[in-house]
Amino acid sequence: MSKLPVAVIGAGLIGKTHIDRALKCPDVELVGIADPTPAAAEFARALGVPCFPDHASLLAEAKPRGVVVATPNATHARITVECLEQGAAVLVEKPIADTLEDGRRICEASRAAGLPVLVGHQRRHNPIMRKAKAIVGAGTLGRPVSATVLCTWLKPRDYFDAAWRRQPGGGPILINLIHDIDLMRHLYGEIESVQALASNAVRGFEVEDTAVVALRFRNGALGTVTVSDTTAAPWNWDLSAGEAERFPRQDDVNAHFYSGTEGSLTLPRLELWRYRQDQGAAEGWHDPITQERTVVHIGCPYSEQMRHFAALVDGREEPVCSALDGFRTLEATLAVTEAAATGQRVLLPR
Repeated sequence: MSKLPVAVIGAGLIGKTHIDRALKCPDVELVGIADPTPAAAEFARALGVPCFPDHASLLAEAKPRGVVVATPNATHARITVECLEQGAAVLVEKPIADTLEDGRRICEASRAAGLPVLVGHQRRHNPIMRKAKAIVGAGTLGRPVSATVLCTWLKPRDYFDAAWRRQPGGGPILINLIHDIDLMRHLYGEIESVQALASNAVRGFEVEDTAVVALRFRNGALGTVTVSDTTAAPWNWDLSAGEAERFPRQDDVNAHFYSGTEGSLTLPRLELWRYRQDQGAAEGWHDPITQERTVVHIGCPYSEQMRHFAALVDGREEPVCSALDGFRTLEATLAVTEAAATGQRVLLPR
């Protein structure tokens, strides 16, 4: 099997992550990087990879079959659509776009070109989430009842030196909570409605620093989420799952709790709580409950995402997070912002 020619547009922090994984992926050949900065040109030169000042010249000269779009959110739709029109499939970083209108443009362009778009919700590719998806999909929890998610940590002061992080759209709802909403959708299905409260009381910036969210899923289950980037707390996916080396991993911490009529599951520790039939008929809280834990191999979700992207472009696999899937996650996340601003329940379209 020949390697898939892939290019990366944007050589910032996340772009460099994709570049590193592309270079290490046996199914991929990195044929170009597009970024206008001198630092990016020097970075590409050190790697021995051609660097282009913009995506148009990259598409014309490198002719990749797959492109990773790792540029600012507001540029996702324009660049992704132009890549699709030039015959390249796209892995676009999350969120798929910064507006629903642009998200729809990407979905429509993907259908028109007959080419796949994979949205970079990398947590879905974590071995922990693949196992959780299998447990929930097998019906082990019974009928889903509730989901409780914590997304709480402390961002350092210099994080906010960039002005956009102090303005609407740059807060933890759209930057961080979108990941957790995506995982909840991935396990429990579509969201029917959203209610929310937001606060900027600690930092006083224009953007929120804390929010609480109530969700109703179409299967009848309810969910709650607390998100804050101003708390001295370890209860979040980044610290507990160990996906990124820049964060110290907390091995004994959970951040997600999914409960059903037959069992409950914690993440990322994959603790399954249930009444075992081989211990006799159990009627409820007076009876002993059993905990089982699955320990999976640690794997890099970005590496698996790159491997999957190559298989997707070659038609060997179905998308783990398609353009439409990424659009639904964006839709639910923007509904949180709307609900917090209006104080009203927001219904999501079917």
